[in-house]
Amino acid sequence: MVTTKHTIVALVANRPGVLNRVASLFRRRGFNIESIAVGHSELPGVSRMTIVVDGATTLVEQVRKQLDKVIDVIKVSDITGENTISRELALIKVKSTPTTRSEIMQIVDIFRAKIVDVATESVTVEVTGDESKNTSLYNLLKPFGIKEISRTGVVAMTRGNPTAAAAEEESETESKNKNK
Repeated sequence: MVTTKHTIVALVANRPGVLNRVASLFRRRGFNIESIAVGHSELPGVSRMTIVVDGATTLVEQVRKQLDKVIDVIKVSDITGENTISRELALIKVKSTPTTRSEIMQIVDIFRAKIVDVATESVTVEVTGDESKNTSLYNLLKPFGIKEISRTGVVAMTRGNPTAAAAEEESETESKNKNK
């Protein structure tokens, strides 16, 4: 069975317990959630969940269909095969001395990241990009000594303007949300 990373986006009602119900559905099916990010969407009272899991396409499709049946879930899409934009944020606290600080700054500049905090024995770097970019920066900073790292989950959406069908779906989503 060939497994693939899948990116699933779910619009959910912004209510207590929704995240737990969604995560439990994946747990019961034996999926490890590699990344999950949740935040407000463009619709009032609706949050957008971006979930990255590794699994066989048929099994992920089954879970997607089951997610669609969860009461507080408004809409679920597997955007894996689509043209998407995805990003994650990482904060990396790196050990530094006056002699290594300039070298760290050069590496940070190459990755178009930024230094958001400077202390006597460390610098904290903020980097936004796809997972591989953030991992590459981390690997280059590792020899200096990583004191701490914090990474968000992946957030993703499809590229371009919504088509007429997508706009119609959005209208249906809004009316479904009002009926709940």
